[in-house]
Amino acid sequence: MEETVPFKNLHSREYQGHKKKGKVKDVELKGHNDSVDQLCWDPKHAELIATASGDKTVRLWDARSGKCSQQAELSGENINITYKSDGTHVAVGNRDDELTILDVRKFKPIHKRKFNYEVNELAWNTTGDMFFLTTGNGTVEVLAYPSLQPVDTLMAHTAGCYCISIDPLGRCAPTTSYLLDYLPKRCSDKNNHSGVLSAASLYCARYFAVGSADSLVSLWDITEMLCVRTFTKLEWPVRTISFNHTGEFIASASEDLFIDISNVQSGRSVHQIPCRAAMNSVEWNPKYNLLAYAGDDKNKYQADEGVFRIFGFESA
Repeated sequence: MEETVPFKNLHSREYQGHKKKGKVKDVELKGHNDSVDQLCWDPKHAELIATASGDKTVRLWDARSGKCSQQAELSGENINITYKSDGTHVAVGNRDDELTILDVRKFKPIHKRKFNYEVNELAWNTTGDMFFLTTGNGTVEVLAYPSLQPVDTLMAHTAGCYCISIDPLGRCAPTTSYLLDYLPKRCSDKNNHSGVLSAASLYCARYFAVGSADSLVSLWDITEMLCVRTFTKLEWPVRTISFNHTGEFIASASEDLFIDISNVQSGRSVHQIPCRAAMNSVEWNPKYNLLAYAGDDKNKYQADEGVFRIFGFESA
């Protein structure tokens, strides 16, 4: 049986604190003063969650108390955020196609780079030495980390690529002819510290998934950089996707008024979470089947509610 988790018996909880601009004066204590465009869980601390907002700040929250513990103000309206797999760095993208990487311990920027093309969601591989950018050109740009030097460009979709998620079941595998032919010879040197990817490092995850404006989610074999499957449940441009901690399920969302949860291996939908508005971000907890999600929910005055919810609790 594909559905090993009783999703139909689980519920969502709501977390408030992101207020519409002008409603609060003390931003640090009261929360974001604009909409939350994306969120992500700390991969090493299951109770912590980071949010990116149009108010130019990035914030770190304790999901147990609902309190904001840290914040950083950046240069633009933030729309994308992701953690490095070891939890030490956070990457943030803004509407001006600028990438900022923060050191989590100090919560201060350590890298900044401006791109001359539309940059959407970001992701590290499981070992943290490969960095992905989805672009409005329908490509996925693969960069070495921390050098951020180009490694490959994948023609992923016929329309813009909006989001990306990395399979958490990272496993190193033998080198294939694809990488041996592509990567520089010095990459095979075990003592290479140039910032260029080693051949073996590209195999530390089975898959990555990409969501596109063409309403499709594509599943890619990271060892061969080839598309192996597509998910077709959504009818609108895919805004956000996320693998669960076991790599068994993938959640995806758009302007469709539901979040789809599908089995990764079969491609079949196993559950759908009803929504009241288009979703901006879905993110599975790194240890549990808890799915955080945030969207364009409005209050009775048609202002942004500034809330996010977590699905997966046995009681509401």
